[in-house]
Amino acid sequence: MKNKLLQTLLISLLYFIPSGTFAWGTIGHRVVGEIAESYLTPKARLAVQKILGTESIAMASTWADFIRSDSTYKYLNSWHYIDFKEGLSESEFKVYLATDSATDAYTKLNFLIKQLKNKQLYAVKKKLYVRLLIHIVGDIHQPLHTGRPEDLGGNKIKLSWFNQLTNLHAVWDEKIIDNQQLSYTEYTKAINHTTPAKVAKWQHQPIADWLLESYTIVGKIYDEVSEPEKKLSYRYNFDHIETVNSRLLKAGVRLAGIINQLFG
Repeated sequence: MKNKLLQTLLISLLYFIPSGTFAWGTIGHRVVGEIAESYLTPKARLAVQKILGTESIAMASTWADFIRSDSTYKYLNSWHYIDFKEGLSESEFKVYLATDSATDAYTKLNFLIKQLKNKQLYAVKKKLYVRLLIHIVGDIHQPLHTGRPEDLGGNKIKLSWFNQLTNLHAVWDEKIIDNQQLSYTEYTKAINHTTPAKVAKWQHQPIADWLLESYTIVGKIYDEVSEPEKKLSYRYNFDHIETVNSRLLKAGVRLAGIINQLFG
């Protein structure tokens, strides 16, 4: 009886975790970090090594999720995502961002970039801000971190993944990535292929455009799971793996672009 009650409680928790609880699982974030490392200038690489010490960008990428176990850092919870209403036009989307004053991924990413330009920033704070920068750039490339507030970024959309109960947010955070059965270094080698022209284009696009890309994708994701208790498996993985890989690659390239601007 106790076991059945515990199982019910655990399943229930899957559907009511806070909006934006995680973005990309451990592997996804480390892929973004590993890709970013490959596009750094020598000067930026040395600067980041000085800040992070023996911690690589890939390993630093998951710190912001790991530290959630410490209530001291509870204030960071809303830094991981930014929710949007359904059906915004591109101009409405950009106007919203231009007037955004909430504590969310967009405002805090801009805050971090501004703070890291300060040459007098204390070393401890600089390390904290670099870790957060690495993580949040990854976060905003996960489409459901620009999801809808009413369903907590897809957390309240119940479905099954290969017959296991979960939610839409979790599928995009880690289920699709984990299904590839690759380490983060193997995954990076598999997808880190682009051209200098694309790198330049992606790095010069403003952060608002990165978010608009995610928002456009997330609208299609929502449309596909309109049925209750949707069952997802091989076909869903096949249809969306290229989108996942593209978001990871762009996140890594763009993260490198920011780090190069700050320290290169």
